[in-house]
Amino acid sequence: MSHPYICPSGKATIGYGATHYPDGTAVYLTDPPISEEMASIMLDAMLGDYGIQVEKLLSVDVTQGQFDALVDFAYNCGLNNLRSSTLLKYVNDGNFDAAAREFCKWDHAGGKVMTGLTHRRETEKALFLGT
Repeated sequence: MSHPYICPSGKATIGYGATHYPDGTAVYLTDPPISEEMASIMLDAMLGDYGIQVEKLLSVDVTQGQFDALVDFAYNCGLNNLRSSTLLKYVNDGNFDAAAREFCKWDHAGGKVMTGLTHRRETEKALFLGT
């Protein structure tokens, strides 16, 4: 976690999946390692930012679990991917069962199904459904 690495989608990453620092600077493989404390600070800052942005995308009320699942999804898959997704369309249509089924479609990186992403999407789906 402390050293930059290439994630399965081919991006330089550090900490808990950050591809950029809080100031917007991109992560490079040549960057120095960070502490776990810094990784946590970065994660908190980014999740706060993602929360604000996800809230702006919603046109219906959602539960805390649904919101948290959407923020996690946006953090992992990208805000633009959420913005243009069928998942968000179903959420904003109030079709939460259909929305929940959409999570599992996002388990690819680099054109391949990734076991870790499959597990993450299942976890987000369960959080979204409150199970």
